[in-house]
Amino acid sequence: MTISESSTGNGTPPGAETTGVRLARISDRPLDPAAVEAAVTGPEHGAVVVFTGKVRNHDGGQAVSALEYSAHPKATLFLRQCCEAIAASSGLPVAAEHRVGDLGIGDLAIVVAVAAPHRAEAFAACAELVDRIKHEVPIWKRQQFADGLSEWVNACS
Repeated sequence: MTISESSTGNGTPPGAETTGVRLARISDRPLDPAAVEAAVTGPEHGAVVVFTGKVRNHDGGQAVSALEYSAHPKATLFLRQCCEAIAASSGLPVAAEHRVGDLGIGDLAIVVAVAAPHRAEAFAACAELVDRIKHEVPIWKRQQFADGLSEWVNACS
């Protein structure tokens, strides 16, 4: 089940424009990096940078066994605003998807993609978008530690 989905929001089919937000979605299903990449890819772009954030098995010196992500009901709006800001400042197409629910070690928590004519601008915009999502989108994670304890953290990935 997809919790919320956006494309261009202006009636233009995804992929028909060369810049802007192509995807901003919160989902409780496994993420597909190829689909997020496809949302921004075009013949005018020589570089596509795709960032995937995965659940790791440790944090702060403690063994982590699993994560649970929860999102504010308006998280998709905040995610879209982050994407819009980066698309506007860079002039590039961007896409982002974040997962919620129970995730295991190695599962994808976030996928972000940016396309550009050249790699430097794609890398820069992708890094900035990931940072903004992490700091501005109200998504919380509950880390389940191997010793049975757990901890809630206000973080994206």
